[in-house]
Order: sequence, then structure tokens, then C-alpha cells
Amino acid sequence: MSGDKDRRGFLKSLGRLAGLAAVAGLGAWARPKMSDFQSRWQLDPRKCVQCGRCATACVLKPSAVKCVHAHAICGYCDLCTGFFVSQPNSRNTGAENQQCPTGAIKRAFVEDPYFEYSVDPEKCIACARCVKGCTSFGNGSLFLQVMHDRCQNCNQCAIARVCPAQAFSRISSKNPYRLKGAA
Repeated sequence: MSGDKDRRGFLKSLGRLAGLAAVAGLGAWARPKMSDFQSRWQLDPRKCVQCGRCATACVLKPSAVKCVHAHAICGYCDLCTGFFVSQPNSRNTGAENQQCPTGAIKRAFVEDPYFEYSVDPEKCIACARCVKGCTSFGNGSLFLQVMHDRCQNCNQCAIARVCPAQAFSRISSKNPYRLKGAA
């Protein structure tokens, strides 16, 4: 008799478990999905490895990814490693001394020894040279982001498919940018 009770108890537990699994599956199926209009592709600057694929893999030429500058965390350095190559001939704005192959980063004197840096998105090709320099030797105030006024919001982002760091994901359109230093 006790064997029958154990078997019935086991079957009841198994039935409850199957019922819970079915309800959970139905809940997941019924839950609204984030549509293309509710989400956007974005790059997480904390995961980015500055591989240069944003410049070459985007369906748009030039890329919808652009370098942005977080002025609040910039050191305004005279020898900015995001602006200058690692061994500049001199600290002037000559093309041979700059990281950016298109001259997208501008340098303006503030006061000795400080300079302000700004990025011209029209010239930026997302090569990530400046980001790599700033991250390697500086404070990381330069980083890449998908510019949503340029992005076609492809369902399968071409850059996301080839990103070695898997730094791309779809995020809410309500907060479509991931700022450097923000969680």
C-alpha cells in the first residue's frame, strides 16, 4: 500500500511540474517581443576591442558607427594619445602626427597646458584608431557608438555579426546610447 502512495505522490508532483512548465512556456510565448521600433542596435563601449570592423563591415559607407567624446571624463591633455600617434614628430596638428586618417578629431587650445578635443562625425569613418590610443594610454574619453540618425536599424546588423567582442546588442529606443562609464 505504501508503494502505491509513493507512486501517486510522484505522479502528482510530476503532473504539477509539467503544468508549471506549460504555463511558463505559454507566458514566454505570450510576452510581447521588443520590436524593431522599440529597440536599436548599439555598441557597448566597455566591451569594444577597437578591432576596426565598424569601419569595414557596416552596410553604409561611411559607417553608421562614429567616435564620440565624453568631455566630462577627458583630461584635456597636451599629449592626447587619442589625437596624436604614439611617437609624434612634434606636438603640432600635422597629419603625420595624428591618429585619425581623416582628420575627424579637432584640437583647440584652452589654456596652458590644456586642449579641447572634438570629433567631426561627417569625417569619422569608425576606424577606432583614436579610441584605441585613448583607451590604451589615456582615460578612455573617446569611444564608438551607433548613430541612430544614420543607422538603417538592420534586423541582422552586419557589424554585430562580425564583432569579435560581441559588443553589439539591441537596446531600448527609449535609451538608445550607452555612455562610457555608465552602467
